[in-house]
Amino acid sequence: MTGRLAHICRHPIKSVGREELESVELTAGQVLPGDRHWAIAHEAAAFPGQPEGWYPKRNFVRGVASPPLMAVRARLSEDGTTVHLAHPEAGSIEIAPDTAEGAAALLDWVRPMWPDTRPPATRVVSAGAPALTDVSEPYLAVLSRASLRDLSARMGHELSIHRWRGNLWVDGFAPWAEWDWIGREIRIGDVRLRVERRITRCNATKVNPETGREDADTLGALKAAFGHQDFGVYARVLVGGPVRLGDRVEVLA
Repeated sequence: MTGRLAHICRHPIKSVGREELESVELTAGQVLPGDRHWAIAHEAAAFPGQPEGWYPKRNFVRGVASPPLMAVRARLSEDGTTVHLAHPEAGSIEIAPDTAEGAAALLDWVRPMWPDTRPPATRVVSAGAPALTDVSEPYLAVLSRASLRDLSARMGHELSIHRWRGNLWVDGFAPWAEWDWIGREIRIGDVRLRVERRITRCNATKVNPETGREDADTLGALKAAFGHQDFGVYARVLVGGPVRLGDRVEVLA
């Protein structure tokens, strides 16, 4: 079974912006470089100051609680120190999140999009090596364009890849073939990954990433068609190296 690598995506600040890449260097046992390096902690976070290690997503500002955040686009600088963010209504900003000035500017920019019924956004944080992804394991999210097309057809609604906050999108396989990859390895160029488990989805996927407004019941469609709310799989990098758009993707025995 072979296909190709169709998209590479990362999200430098958890739930605040996405960007597409043409290539990236993957490292064994690590997440996609620069993905969820920073996050915005709210007032009710379970840790003071900077987190020492990984913490669950409930401690942070998230798109599931603030649909407008799903419409943010991001661009991480080559040296990884600054992030350019753009939103259709909030405008653009460029900040260095590790500086006091950059963190304050980011909080000011995000606050109008964060509901006042939630604990206030209070500080920009980074966990360092253990990225602040939704799961504690250093996984990449691998998703299928064919499955997305199938779900879009079932719903009569074209769904953007950016609803799903994935990292690697593959194409050329049968819809939902990825369910059979659990426990198997996939090779992208010279990189090898082991598929570990499915990804269960939340209400953030109902939001249009162009407008920041809910417009599609993705979870209801998944539940009606398959009896679950899973879309995509988590994979661990076993052998690192560069991957590029168009690379051959092979499912190994």
